[in-house]
Amino acid sequence: MVKVRAFRTLENAIRRMGFNTVAGVDEVGRGCLAGPVVAAAVVLDPGRYVARVCDSKTVTALERARLYDKITRWAISWCVAASDCDEIDRINIHQASLRAMQRAVMGLQPCPDFVLVDAFRIPDLRMAQRAVEQGDTRCTAIAAASIVAKVTRDRMMLELHAKDPRYGFDRHKGYATRDHLEAVSRFGYSDVHRRSFRPPSLFDRMD
Repeated sequence: MVKVRAFRTLENAIRRMGFNTVAGVDEVGRGCLAGPVVAAAVVLDPGRYVARVCDSKTVTALERARLYDKITRWAISWCVAASDCDEIDRINIHQASLRAMQRAVMGLQPCPDFVLVDAFRIPDLRMAQRAVEQGDTRCTAIAAASIVAKVTRDRMMLELHAKDPRYGFDRHKGYATRDHLEAVSRFGYSDVHRRSFRPPSLFDRMD
């Protein structure tokens, strides 16, 4: 995948309108069979540019970790929040993703003046917001949030793998890869699998 560096053009335009703290928000894990959906909200410092920030899906794990360290060290504020598999099954993945993003935004200190969100508007926010199509490739603040969310979730999946290595969460991070589906077919669903995400071809084999 081609790496496309995100830009600060949108954030800078919003600051010129009088909004001082602009947060970027993104989530990861929507399409997984297991594990939480994780959201991050990041307010970057306009005076401390983090080079090479881009969509988390377009960089290696090593580079994501390096960018994560720099983003979390230099940001004005940042926060991560999650929705677990039980909540996802109860209210559906879209609503769970929105709740995780809302929690991440409300966890920022200080509270931002404006929020930029990848693709969706977040309900029940007290501040102005804008949904940005393909925001993780266009907007530095959203791209930074995607990196923080991705690194956080990957580390959570490594912890889940350490507790139950049967499914290979360290390799696929909960996505529906061939080896993950084979493990589910063999062992059934674990406590961290999303029951509402059952692949049709395996439906009859799972408890």
